[in-house]
Amino acid sequence: MNKILYHIVHSLWYVASLLPLRIHYVFSDWVLYVFIYKIAKYRVKVVRKNLTESFPEKDTLELRQIESRFYHCLCDYFVETIKMMTISPKEMQRRMVFTGIDVVNQCLAEGQSCALYLGHLFNWEWITSVCTWMSPEAKRGQLYHALENPIFDKILLEIRQRWGGECILIADVLRKIIEYHREGKPSALGYIADQVPHWNNIHHWCQFLSHDTPVMTGTERIATKNHQALFYMDVQLIKRGHYQVDLKLMTREPQQLKPFEATDIYFRMLEENIRRQPELWLWSHNRWKRTHEEFDRRFIVVNGKVMPKEPKE
Repeated sequence: MNKILYHIVHSLWYVASLLPLRIHYVFSDWVLYVFIYKIAKYRVKVVRKNLTESFPEKDTLELRQIESRFYHCLCDYFVETIKMMTISPKEMQRRMVFTGIDVVNQCLAEGQSCALYLGHLFNWEWITSVCTWMSPEAKRGQLYHALENPIFDKILLEIRQRWGGECILIADVLRKIIEYHREGKPSALGYIADQVPHWNNIHHWCQFLSHDTPVMTGTERIATKNHQALFYMDVQLIKRGHYQVDLKLMTREPQQLKPFEATDIYFRMLEENIRRQPELWLWSHNRWKRTHEEFDRRFIVVNGKVMPKEPKE
């Protein structure tokens, strides 16, 4: 049954992707936006809470304008992702432009692997096309979480990997890096590092968008252990359907930084990026559901490991 459903969904997705983007944007404005934002009010309470707490200096009118623009970007994200199935590499390179890629290619040419930090900034699906701007001699890819729906997971994997990059499950990343090293190939891997860590993976907190925020530090540990150059992918929406991503070098020697310093640099750069165009970030994500107060109440850190506190008798 899943195989039949896959072919049905894949066929419908393929046919829809053949439509010009201008038609997709009409659908985004007059169907998706109206339904998701105006009728269903998808996660409006979460979005409004996140915006209000992140920008206490902004008045209600400005926050509502950001909110509206965010939902337009969210709807465009859906149709642009559908378009990825058939958009040509030439057209994608025209619409998703990468600057600073020469520094990445220089690192790869010198045999140094690269870790590319990015956040949930629209359109992060199109950012997978960065692989077409890199040296084909290097291993290229991105980490990903498998979707619960196997049909959509398989389709998205096909779309993301059509640009030459490999999608790697987080649990497999170290094995893959070792495999690339044995082959004598440098790698450039993208890490979306702004997710909420599980309780037992909280090792560091930083100030981010007016919040005391638990952050993921796995990218820093992997890059430091493997002496990878660190880059931040700064995203800018130039105009509808046209993005520019500037790959900014953070450091080529992460092992020289203090613990968690690279993570702090990433979140500082991400916040600067968000404040410049706040509608581009995924505000519908419940980013601050874990608080420092609850962590201190429930957990204790022993020899670097997070463990639940013993219940009081």
